[in-house]
Amino acid sequence: MKYPHLRFQSQLAWLFAVIILANTRLASGQTPNFGTLKLSSGMKPMEQKVSGVTGGIYSLSIIRGRDKNKNVCIGFAESNPDYILVLEENFNNLTILVNSSDKDTDTTLLIKGPDKETVRCGDDTGRSKDASVSDKEWTKGTYQIWVGISERGLKRNYTLTVEQL
Repeated sequence: MKYPHLRFQSQLAWLFAVIILANTRLASGQTPNFGTLKLSSGMKPMEQKVSGVTGGIYSLSIIRGRDKNKNVCIGFAESNPDYILVLEENFNNLTILVNSSDKDTDTTLLIKGPDKETVRCGDDTGRSKDASVSDKEWTKGTYQIWVGISERGLKRNYTLTVEQL
């Protein structure tokens, strides 16, 4: 063969395309790692808290590089979402925040839904390295939530809080 390196480059490009496609399909799965949350305005208290373990090798930037507000989407997590959040009605304001109870842990958030195009991402909150997303106009529907961490493969316990402002 006159140019064997071209054949290798072509095979390598094909392999990367398959890996990206496989990761994208995994990320669109609906099976959460830890469970499902439901929120409606009649609930008391107006927040829900759940626990989980963050970490993984799946780069959240594969789902979306930037969110609807132009925030960068970063961090590593498992390919399936950690939680499914079902909003039983529209909410004007919601905050979703992570508490890892470790000042050195840098957590991230990626929230996708209720459609396939809307993504919200969060990183550091104030002085804390824990992530949060506080936004307006949350439409009734199903959301996927990934809790990420800045270092690939690192595992940390956390509490996730979803609250209406």
